Amino acid sequence: MNKTIDTWLGKSRAELDDIYRGAAPGEIPDGDTQGTAILAGSRYAKTVAAAARILAWQGKVFDLFSSDGQSGILVNKISPFSVKCIVAKVYRDNSWLDGKETIVIDYSKTSLAARLIRDEIREVEPGVYLGKVWWKKRRILDFALTRNR
Repeated sequence: MNKTIDTWLGKSRAELDDIYRGAAPGEIPDGDTQGTAILAGSRYAKTVAAAARILAWQGKVFDLFSSDGQSGILVNKISPFSVKCIVAKVYRDNSWLDGKETIVIDYSKTSLAARLIRDEIREVEPGVYLGKVWWKKRRILDFALTRNR
């Protein structure tokens, strides 16, 4: 696991929010990423992250199709077999957390199952993203993505 993400697993939600607020959106990822679910503030965060990666969610695959690289789609990698499903639109917009620019992962028009979900990510260091998961307008989880090389 990436050292930065490993430290995030020991942080509170407020500490992760501060990291997110201090980051610029960065480049929208293109291609395969590895995901880590973060149960902020829990002493079981590392266990939950490992179990989630094995059993539920491995990351996202981005496909930037706009000529300027500023929008596209993605699919999530779900299950122990990394089944590609749950499509979302990807674009830049203002964050629901702080109103600053962020990369939005929007399921509202692409997924019946996840239509109430919105993810936001910012690139904290090259190829490492901190994300927020919203259900309607309520924060429910944090996550990390790393670009696979």
